[in-house]
Parts: sequence; C-alpha cells; structure tokens
Amino acid sequence: MYDFSNVTARIHGFLTMYMHPDLAVFLECLFVGVFIILLYVVIAVIMIYMERKVCAAFQCRIGPNRVGPWGTVQLICDMIKMLTKEIISIRKSDKFLYNLAPFIVILASVMAFSCLPFSRGMEVLDFNVGIFFLMASSSIGVVGILLAGWGSNNKYSLIGAMRSGAQMISYELSASLSLLTIIVLTDTMQFSEIVMRQQDGWFIFKGHIPALIAFIIYLIAGNAEVNRGPFDLPEAESELTAGYHTEYSGMHFGLFYVAEFVNLFIVAGVATTVFLGGWMPLHISGLDGFNAVMDWIPGFVWFFGKAFFVVWLLMWMKWTFPRLRIDQILTLEWKYLIPISMLNLLVMVVIVVFKLHF
Repeated sequence: MYDFSNVTARIHGFLTMYMHPDLAVFLECLFVGVFIILLYVVIAVIMIYMERKVCAAFQCRIGPNRVGPWGTVQLICDMIKMLTKEIISIRKSDKFLYNLAPFIVILASVMAFSCLPFSRGMEVLDFNVGIFFLMASSSIGVVGILLAGWGSNNKYSLIGAMRSGAQMISYELSASLSLLTIIVLTDTMQFSEIVMRQQDGWFIFKGHIPALIAFIIYLIAGNAEVNRGPFDLPEAESELTAGYHTEYSGMHFGLFYVAEFVNLFIVAGVATTVFLGGWMPLHISGLDGFNAVMDWIPGFVWFFGKAFFVVWLLMWMKWTFPRLRIDQILTLEWKYLIPISMLNLLVMVVIVVFKLHF
C-alpha cells in the first residue's frame, strides 16, 4: 500500500531548500492545522446529509431532495443560515462561561479528530500513548457541556447538562475498558502500530471472542458518550426542549450541532482503527489474486469506507430503538457493561499470557 510519508518527506525537503528549517516546520504545522479544520467541516456536512437520508430511509420517506441534486445543496443553505443568524445574549446568564462552553466542546472534538490515522503516513498526532491522549482530549467535552448548562441560567439546560455529564463520564469507563482489551492484545497504545498489527487480519476476526465483545460494547458506549439515540436523554425535546443548548442560537448552537456529528464519526473512526484494521485492506488467506487487488485500493478509501459503515450501524441503532430513561441508561452501564468489560478484559489477559491468540 502507498505510504504518504514519502510525500510529506519530499514536501519537507523542498521547503528546507528555500527557508530556515524552523520556518518550514511552522508552515507545515499551519498547513496541517488548516487541512484538519477543512476536513472537519467536510466530514460534518457529509454526516448531517447522511443522517437525514438514513433517517428518511428508516422512516420510509425521501429526505432532502429539492435544493440541488438529491438535496445536496440543502446542507450549504442550512450552513449559511446558521452562520448569519443572530447570537442572542441571555439576560442574567454567566456571559463568560456561556460563550466559552461551545468553544471547549469544539476544541475537544478537533483534538480527538486529529488523532485518527486516515492512511499510512497521514497520521497527524501519532503518539506512543495515542489512545490515552484521545480519551483524555475527548473527555474535555463534558466540561463544555456542564459549563453550557450552568452558564445559561436555565433549569432545563442545567438538568440536561447534569444528565449528559453523568452519562458521558459513566460510559467512558466501558469504552476505555474495551480499548484496553485491544491494548493488552497489541501491547501498544500507538494507533499506527495497532493498525500495522492487523496487516494479516483485523482484530474483530483474529482477536478471538473478547475482541468481538469489546467491539460491541465500544459501539454501545460510544453511542451513549456522544448523546445519540437511544441514549439522547440529555437532549430530550419532550422533556427539556433541547437540553444543555436550549439557550444557544446562531453559530454557538452550530458548534454544538457540528461537534455532535463529528464526534459520532470519531467514535466510528476509533472503532475502525482499533477493531477493523484502520487503513488495512481486506485479505483472505489463500486468495493471493484477491489480496493483490485489495492492495491497490488506497488506504484512506478503506478507512473512510469502514468508518462510514460503522456510522451507518450507529444511525441504525438510533432510529430503531426507543429512548431510554435516565435510570435505565445508568443501570445498563454500571450493572451490565462495566462488569462484562472487566471480565472480558480478564479473559483477554489470559489469552495473551498463555499465547492462545492467532
């Protein structure tokens, strides 16, 4: 498969020929930052369009189909409307915390998004503690949600923020235990290394039953952590009007809205990287011709194809199951998912210690 590090090395060599190395590194960092932000926006637009079309399919209707071909320009119109709407200042609110909250949420989302390895040589933040950094950076988002509920000076927003905080903090535990199961199997927390260990088979296939259980638990916990249905009680319209962002308007509301959809893609991207081989193609033992054809498909095509397939699974989950009560949500986590995750982790340790894995 093609290694994009060759391209980045050539660009770096070209820049250092005409400028100081420090300036070259600065320009490269600036370019990567702009690229990440643009890709973030593009992913958000695709996710919103996909949500509307998938929702329409499950409800036996068409979805956006008037503005542009297949309704694709409808998203652009909605984005322009969001950018031009007035940002209303709430009386008796904590102005500083109220305005700070959406930027904390979007910052945490962008940091987590930057950890995703899109292809070989296209890793932006590829630390040797990559999974730890991603979990830590994504956890900052709950601070922004709590600040939004408190700073709005609205009881519905505060109730939604408290629900969201309890739910996100709880489900982070089972999601982390699921990822820890694969860390035990691979003996590394670096995303690129985890992907490379799957070049002879994805972990969902060769990681034994504990890897499959960890994958299922991670999908459930990840869906709950980004407040998606059936775990969308913090935004329950019938009870809390809109939850923690009830008092937000204009681009402030748009930041919450965009972060929610991209966080869903981040959950799918991490699941793709850790369990489904990341950018690695599908190889079947004994079919050399088939494997050679699969190798010709670029790595980023594999990554985004798998990630959007997982997104579709999560959307299927949302539009199939009814919304849970807050006690049911916390019971599912503390009485079922965490004990199963801990037992599953123990089984994976036994498999690794006694070398029972493939």
